[in-house]
Amino acid sequence: MTDDVIRVFLVDDQELVRAGFTMLVDSQADMRVVGQAGDGGEAVEKIQVTACDVVLMDVRMPRLDGVEATRQLQSLPQAPKVIVLTTFDLDEYAFAAIKAGAAGFLLKNTPPADLLNAIRQVYSGDAVVSPSTTKRLLEHFAGALPDAATERPDLKDLTAREREVLIEVARGLSNTEIAKLFTLSEATVKTHIGRILAKTGLRDRVALVVLGYETGLVKPHK
Repeated sequence: MTDDVIRVFLVDDQELVRAGFTMLVDSQADMRVVGQAGDGGEAVEKIQVTACDVVLMDVRMPRLDGVEATRQLQSLPQAPKVIVLTTFDLDEYAFAAIKAGAAGFLLKNTPPADLLNAIRQVYSGDAVVSPSTTKRLLEHFAGALPDAATERPDLKDLTAREREVLIEVARGLSNTEIAKLFTLSEATVKTHIGRILAKTGLRDRVALVVLGYETGLVKPHK
């Protein structure tokens, strides 16, 4: 296995589902399944001794669900990226897992090509959840979010432009749309987002959307 191969770990309580994902992943030249587990507890134990880059994580499992497993994995020194998989759109477990540090959210019926692209995106450092999908998740659970703006100290470090970009990311705009809105190049928008991530200590675009809602920069349904 070369350094260019993405090491994928599968976590699902259904053996048939794991077998299907294994066939799909192993059919690709640039990725391999390096391990699998039938529940979150087993996954945490195995991943501590199994080097992997991306975890495909079911959320509803016995013993330890995908939310807590994701949270525990993110505390590891070299935490793998986690893609949450669920049968139901707008699943509260998936939302909780994103809050716990997952890099994205996909439905189990996602087309194979999209799932493979998601693995590659996460491996390269991007989020696999489109901003609009994340926005729907957050609006669905808006009642659990604070009503009043909660200013975080690290938001005060943002420049006026960075704050504007953060707001538009949280509203669900793509880099292309943000660039057009502010008459910037897409490269400049990516630079702003990189600086926002660095200043807030967050991992990816998904976390920025969550931040925008939690701090009141963006209000649901607006």
